[in-house]
Amino acid sequence: MKQKMTIGRLSMYAVLVLLAMMYLLPAYLTVVTSLKFPGDITLPQSWDLPPVINTGSFGEAFDLLKGNILNSVLLTIGATALSTLLGSLNGYVFSKWKFPGSEIIFTLFLFGMFIPYQVILIPLFQTLRAMNLYGGLPGLILAHVVYGLPITTLIFRNFYTQIPDSLMESASLDGAGFFSIYRKIIFPLSIPGFVVTSLWQFTQVWNEFLWGICLTRHTSNPITVGLAQLAGGQAVSWNLPMAGSILAALPVLLIYIVLGRYFIRGLLAGSVKE
Repeated sequence: MKQKMTIGRLSMYAVLVLLAMMYLLPAYLTVVTSLKFPGDITLPQSWDLPPVINTGSFGEAFDLLKGNILNSVLLTIGATALSTLLGSLNGYVFSKWKFPGSEIIFTLFLFGMFIPYQVILIPLFQTLRAMNLYGGLPGLILAHVVYGLPITTLIFRNFYTQIPDSLMESASLDGAGFFSIYRKIIFPLSIPGFVVTSLWQFTQVWNEFLWGICLTRHTSNPITVGLAQLAGGQAVSWNLPMAGSILAALPVLLIYIVLGRYFIRGLLAGSVKE
């Protein structure tokens, strides 16, 4: 019996390792290509290790993309902070300060999660142009904040329903109001929720491409648009786009390595009732 279990477990691990290797093949090709000189990049030798390591691709790619990286940093931090804070306040209202029709409004609010980016692109473009926000980072930040509010509100609402109402009742008896309760009770208990929503929004905003290319001018393009332009010519030195893609992926990768465990804890804290 133990032998059968051991064989079954080894087989499962073998399959998992094989699937992981298949999943990591594009990453391997990206790293290998970024470390080659342009003359060493050919289709028959694309999977071969570089004969001579070329680390200069990363410095050159960074020089070409540093403006786009700065734009993405400003865009992501601004949109993530605003959508997370507003989502927290919305979740606080919908979970602890319900009013007549609040459930209907919350349901309509969640419809925003199911609207594809492409459907609202033209109305969004016209709205930002009418507000004189088209072409710059403020308009793009506003778009991401509005689009991210449904998911952040849902996460915080589910999280706040686990907080006992008795805490709010005690604070109310002591004379605390709406913002006092939020600042002194709700916000300190919200750290897991903020971690979840911040990681989610950071990833979505940093990796978004369509709005970045359609709603900003060249000087405000984020990193995803810069990468597309870097690889958009007829004669491309493929080591540069590959090095640039690694630079673009590093912030999200590092954040998940550092905060990944808290992301899982935050999800569980908002879904499991003790």
